[in-house]
Amino acid sequence: MLEQSFGHLPQADGPFAGRRAQTGQIAQWVHQARASTETKPTVVLLEGPPGSGRTMLAVRAAHELRDQFRGACLVDLRGDSAEQAPLSTRDALLHLLNRLGAPRDQLLFRERAGQDQHLKRLTELYHQHLTGLPVTIVLDDASDAEQVCTLVPERSDSLILVTSRTPLTLPPDLAAWVHRLEVGPLDQSGAEELLRVSAENPAGPGPYDGQSVERIAELCGRLPLALRIAGSSLGPRTPSVLATDLEAYGPVGPVERTLWLRYTDQQDGARRLLRRLALAGRASMGAAAAAALLGADQEEATRHLDALGRAGLIQHVRGSRYRLHDLVRSFAAARLADEEEPEQRTAAQERLIRSYAELADSVIRLVDGKTSTRADVFTKGAAGGHGFTSLDAALGWLDDESSFITAALRHAEGVDQSAVLHLLGALCDYCLLRGDLYRLGEISELTQAVDQGLLVRSVQWRTGIAARQLGELDQARTTLSSVVDLYFEAQHEAGAARALCSLGITLHHQGNLTEAAAKLREALALQTPDALRGDRGWTMHALAAVERDRGQLAEALDLLRQALELHRESESLHGQAWAHFQLGQACLRMGDVPRAEAELRDALDAYDRTHDQRGEAWALTQLARARLVAGEPSAAVDQLRQALSRHRDNEDARGEAWSLYYLGQALEERGDRDAAVRELERARTMFSRMRDVYGLACARHHSARVTRDLRAAQTGSLRNSGFARQLLQDARQDFHRVGVAHGEAWSCVELAVVDAGNGRTVQALELVDEAARLFAGYGDRRGGSWARFLRCTLLPFASAGGSVIGTAVAQEELAELLRELREPGGAAAGGDPRLEECAEAFALVLERGVEPETGWQAWQLGMVPSRRSREVMAVLSGETRA
Repeated sequence: MLEQSFGHLPQADGPFAGRRAQTGQIAQWVHQARASTETKPTVVLLEGPPGSGRTMLAVRAAHELRDQFRGACLVDLRGDSAEQAPLSTRDALLHLLNRLGAPRDQLLFRERAGQDQHLKRLTELYHQHLTGLPVTIVLDDASDAEQVCTLVPERSDSLILVTSRTPLTLPPDLAAWVHRLEVGPLDQSGAEELLRVSAENPAGPGPYDGQSVERIAELCGRLPLALRIAGSSLGPRTPSVLATDLEAYGPVGPVERTLWLRYTDQQDGARRLLRRLALAGRASMGAAAAAALLGADQEEATRHLDALGRAGLIQHVRGSRYRLHDLVRSFAAARLADEEEPEQRTAAQERLIRSYAELADSVIRLVDGKTSTRADVFTKGAAGGHGFTSLDAALGWLDDESSFITAALRHAEGVDQSAVLHLLGALCDYCLLRGDLYRLGEISELTQAVDQGLLVRSVQWRTGIAARQLGELDQARTTLSSVVDLYFEAQHEAGAARALCSLGITLHHQGNLTEAAAKLREALALQTPDALRGDRGWTMHALAAVERDRGQLAEALDLLRQALELHRESESLHGQAWAHFQLGQACLRMGDVPRAEAELRDALDAYDRTHDQRGEAWALTQLARARLVAGEPSAAVDQLRQALSRHRDNEDARGEAWSLYYLGQALEERGDRDAAVRELERARTMFSRMRDVYGLACARHHSARVTRDLRAAQTGSLRNSGFARQLLQDARQDFHRVGVAHGEAWSCVELAVVDAGNGRTVQALELVDEAARLFAGYGDRRGGSWARFLRCTLLPFASAGGSVIGTAVAQEELAELLRELREPGGAAAGGDPRLEECAEAFALVLERGVEPETGWQAWQLGMVPSRRSREVMAVLSGETRA
């Protein structure tokens, strides 16, 4: 995040002259501060009139000193803006925290009990985040000294460049090195140099006209903005002609004089574009916005943008994006009011929103396909019709335009609300895809201020999804439950079904599998119309994930096959990615590693194509898990650590927790039980914090197993396993509560091992019988076979008829089990080959006779299920598996 922050600064590639002494002075102040023993930020107050180049100087300095700092951010405080209110300190902090990589939950959840309390919390977080972190911050167009003081980070070697029209008085006790630098008109040599580098064509071979050049500089007030605009006409004009033309505009300000000159020079189309660019506000824009404002194609719009850029009337930001200087925007707004009718202005604004709604919708449709939020809005292949050569190009366009779209939505009064809704929905979906929760929080505030019911519901739905991605599961559940109610109240069944699907996924993440399945099935019932087939695909693969975790693999596979067909039909590349991902996990549950890896690599490829970094991290976690299932724990450990890093970069707490969970198992398999316990305990803590009951139960189960085995390896027995037993008991109760028979059954098995090892064989026998009943309930032959085998090991010690009868019954049941295991396809159909070895060995033990005094010996003989015994479910027939 920090490394990328410099890319968000305006590029420093325009004409620049006459300010090298100032950039050198700023660099000197930074070096002096670094040489000091105190850690304090350097604050440079750049004061000067409009058009003097304060912002350009600050941006130049930020780029030139880049190697001294780890990140950079420019925030427009709008202190002297005539169009908008000054940016609040709270919003400035949110912007800075977003650009400089702060935790995203603070950027999304902006509703607090009190604004003052929220501001205090943000301020504390800001200063805490930047402590010891040297960054460059440009506070542009400041007017409030108190606000500036709040935004100066404490205990940091940062550089704070503050631009303002009038001098700001900062308190003397501010913990910073404060310097003041006046940015006034250029001297004559600097003015001449700037005119020369701004000229459209180099000077001809004629004599140097120093007198005319000096006159031009005077008419421009030697202000860089005016000099650049006027200088752009040199070449077609001689200095003498330019001076005469500038004088012709009479007693007006120097910047306005040059604006009139170059405005008059432009063709009608370019002048019209400049006027209408005032409608775009302070955000940067590209050819798409220009084309919409003009009602022309992008080729014509680009030609006019280039002409305005060459004339110095618009400023290059980066790439093919431009913005208006505040003074140019004021001039353009005045020309718009004077030269165009209100109806023309409204029509241009309407075209802008409609065009961007179509473009943004087409981009998201390339990712998510034809869902009810954008079904039938565009024809098939609409994205290609809008000029996107590839999905990469389409997503890149939306990357560039997201800030402009947000700004445009702030000025959408009177525009057709269906177009606004489509644009808003596409932008929200983009925010979820990119993890841009700052912008999603911004949009949420915007829609709440407008209080349009459909808009609010649409954004709240996405906000609930974002909360789930952050691991704020209670917040997500509350938000999505309210959105479901709102859609039902509005009799909007398609919206209610989408929200129910999201709620079901959230309940799944909380481990509430029974209710999750109910909500997802309710959503499916609402999605029977053909128009909602795209939505139905998303709900189906979500339900498949729930049923997989409930042990219903046959139903899960059937749902995933249908979901993939629907995603392909609706051209949803993103939906296909998630269906392949869920299918890969189902294959791992069946022990089919090659097929699982193929599905997961298909998912990874689709995530990469849709730029879904969160999905990529999840696919990497499951690919690492596949190595674990394949018996390669060292490779799994390395890959899981890489996946962990990706999840942390994405601030995906749930992804991090599950990666830690699998890492603990991989470390156990590699023989490092101490490290395994540490990672499993970290996972357990994270699941507990998220209130994910299913994840918590899984982590408790495996942490208990490893803790028990670690202690037993030290003491040589299963005595003193009380803590492990309590964890297993808690896990069993959690699995029972959320309806996961597979987890509950295996917890019973592990509890039985502990009890048997501590001489409680009767209780252990009851536990394995309960486990066998649970395994039979969902048809898991592998788990059931292990429970039956452990029953045979316990009968000689726990039979009500005594050891002799218990041994006889055990031999009979064991013989039956061995016959089943030896049948064609017995072990191959999902059984555990190791179990057959244990059963054969214990049959010999029974033949030789078992002495009750020796106690239960299965654990010492290694005849108990391992971690790998649990990871595969044998619940499918051969036909279903295929």
